[in-house]
Amino acid sequence: MAPAASAGTVPSIGVLPERAAAAREIAAVLTPGLRVALTTHVNSDGDGVGSEVALWHLLTAQGLDPVITNPTPIPDRFQFMLPAGADRSDRAAKEIAAARAVVVMDISDLSRLGDLGPAVAAGGGPTVCIDHHVSPGSLPAGPRLVDPEAAATAELVFDLACALRWPISAEAARAMYVGILTDTGAFRFSNTSPRALEVASALLRCGVDPESIYESVYSSAPEGRIRLTAEVLGTLVVEPDIGLAWVTVPPDALARHGATADDLDGIVEFPRSIAGVRLALLFRQLANGKAKVSFRSLGNVDAAELAHQFGGGGHRKAAGASIDGSLAAVQERVLAAARAYLQTC
Repeated sequence: MAPAASAGTVPSIGVLPERAAAAREIAAVLTPGLRVALTTHVNSDGDGVGSEVALWHLLTAQGLDPVITNPTPIPDRFQFMLPAGADRSDRAAKEIAAARAVVVMDISDLSRLGDLGPAVAAGGGPTVCIDHHVSPGSLPAGPRLVDPEAAATAELVFDLACALRWPISAEAARAMYVGILTDTGAFRFSNTSPRALEVASALLRCGVDPESIYESVYSSAPEGRIRLTAEVLGTLVVEPDIGLAWVTVPPDALARHGATADDLDGIVEFPRSIAGVRLALLFRQLANGKAKVSFRSLGNVDAAELAHQFGGGGHRKAAGASIDGSLAAVQERVLAAARAYLQTC
């Protein structure tokens, strides 16, 4: 577990006027002494966890009482960021009900909160949203700091702190860095903007150790994750004439390898890396009668546009959707749509 936050510094980086205005609206709601529940999407990733941990440190330093209340457990590889006692996800619904405000991070839709959706919808206080995805949103009313141009939600948390002149401790900086690092694919993806690198540089000056973070996030994989990756890649199908490739997670693979959904992170990048492939997909069956599809694209192929056809969303190069139906039925529908879409690109 991470130690309590230390004193920090205020980076001198400009913030877009609309982001600064949104930050001030959020600050007007998140006042000292307030009990605040922080949450993110099911199967949280580095940006979701990093953003809420960073905000936990920032709010604690400002005299608020924040708690992390996620719908699913935080993956093991991100546990190193967690301050002692900050994560109350084992009683998340009760914590949300007791909070005076809720901050939803890295999503704008209630449906992505899983079993916590009703608790957030029933909340009596404002619901703050900090997110960088393309989505109209379906959360209860409250201030919004939403910008799809941000490389990661963690970038928007950084802007919140800068706009409000809140010091950023080394612990908060580390969490923000994890968010930006993971959502840019270790600064490899197209969302690696000049500003994302500028923010990362500022976070390094706040005391971030990039080598130790890389080891914790990317170089501490359990054996099961590697064996799972090998099995999923064994299902690879490529249609080179249209630039389509996909892999499928066998229904019992996670259990057999003692793995979690987080261990699937990054596997879809392998089919995307094949020469000539413009769209890569990963399919897996969920326990609720749905199938999850991850979309990754290159060039002028818009993964989010395709995901929107199935009620999903995300970014131009990376998106996802959870679709009602069996794995086979969902594959048939999505592959047909993907082939038709690629013919137009």
